[in-house]
Amino acid sequence: MTDIAFDAIRIGIVSISDRASSGVYEDKGLPALQEWLQRALRNPITFASRLIPDDKEGISAALIELVDAGCSLVLTTGGTGPALRDVTPEATLAVAHKEMPGFGEQMRQISLRFVPTAILSRQVAVIRNKSLIINLPGQPKSIAETLEGLKNPDGTQVVPGIFAAVPYCIDLIGGPYLETDDSVCKAFRPKSAIRAPK
Repeated sequence: MTDIAFDAIRIGIVSISDRASSGVYEDKGLPALQEWLQRALRNPITFASRLIPDDKEGISAALIELVDAGCSLVLTTGGTGPALRDVTPEATLAVAHKEMPGFGEQMRQISLRFVPTAILSRQVAVIRNKSLIINLPGQPKSIAETLEGLKNPDGTQVVPGIFAAVPYCIDLIGGPYLETDDSVCKAFRPKSAIRAPK
């Protein structure tokens, strides 16, 4: 649900997979990212999508291109494990002006609730210019869990998702004011940073 009273935002979504990008199987990362963001945000969103192979230089180039095109937020999925072809974190750090380690720490905390191999995940988050870039897990279910957090059956939050911190981070780096749908993910801002509804 969007409203012209909310700031428009441009979001880059990048799925990184040798096999999906070559057509061996259907990519599920981009649809999962787009669907979740459309549920979670009340802002009008323009998506810039990329489906690319596991190649460090190619990933870095895509991230720079999306930031330069005005994406205030860039989310990647895939390529964050320990396998030889998994180079998404290295490609992301290569374009960083600042590293934001708390995002990766919290994603691993969420995933550890399900599998002990969550410690093998190497997701990072960085700032480049006025853009926040976050590496997410590869599976659609894990994407939603890390963004949204974990909730009890009654909807109360058990573990906060990382997206609760994204709007305020984007405020601090000079981006648009993101309004979340609280039923999906309630953004946290200090009282002094909360903007009155237009």
